[in-house]
Amino acid sequence: MSYDVLAALSLFAFVSSITPGPNNLMVLASGANFGLRRTLPHMLGIAGGFIAMILLVGAGLAQVFVEVPGANIVLRIAATAYMLYLAWRIATAGPVGSQETASRPLTFLQAAGFQWVNPKAWAMALTATTIYLPENSATGLLLVAAVFAAINIPSVGTWTILGQQMARVLTNPRRLTLFNYTMAFLLLLSLVPVLSLSG
Repeated sequence: MSYDVLAALSLFAFVSSITPGPNNLMVLASGANFGLRRTLPHMLGIAGGFIAMILLVGAGLAQVFVEVPGANIVLRIAATAYMLYLAWRIATAGPVGSQETASRPLTFLQAAGFQWVNPKAWAMALTATTIYLPENSATGLLLVAAVFAAINIPSVGTWTILGQQMARVLTNPRRLTLFNYTMAFLLLLSLVPVLSLSG
C-alpha cells in the first residue's frame, strides 16, 4: 500500500469513526450514565467487532449479499429490531450508581455483536475494503484493520469522555431523563437511511 493510499485510508477511518453514528451515540449516552470505566468494555467491543468485520468482509463475506437473495432484508430487519431494543435501554438508563434500575452498559460481546447489525459499520467496512484494498492482499487487509484499530478506539473514547463530562450537568433526574430520551431518539433517527433503502 502506497503512502498516498495509506494517508487517504487514515483520513477515511478518522472521519467515519469520529462522526455521529449509532456507536458514538451509544457510548456518549453510556459515558453520561455509567462513566468511562464501566463503558470501557463497550468501547473495546466496538473496536474488536469492527476489526473482525473488516477482516471477514475483506476475505469475501460481502459476496453473500450478492449471492443470497434476501440477505439484505434480513440484515435490515435485525438492525431495526436490535436498535429499537438499544434505544429502549438508553431511554430507561438510570444515573451512575443508581440502584433503582437494572440498566447497565453493553458488554464487550454485546458491543462486538452490534457491529453486525450496525448499518454505518457495514458501510465503513465495505468502503474500506473496496476502495483502499485494490490488490486484495492479506497484508493489505491486515493494514486496513490496523489503521481502523488505531483510530477507532480514540474516536469512541472521545465520545465516551464527552458523555462523562456531560454527566456533571445531568445530575438532575429530569435533565438526565431528557438526555436519555434525546439519545434514544437520535439512535432511532440513524435508522432512517436503512429503512428508506429500496429492495
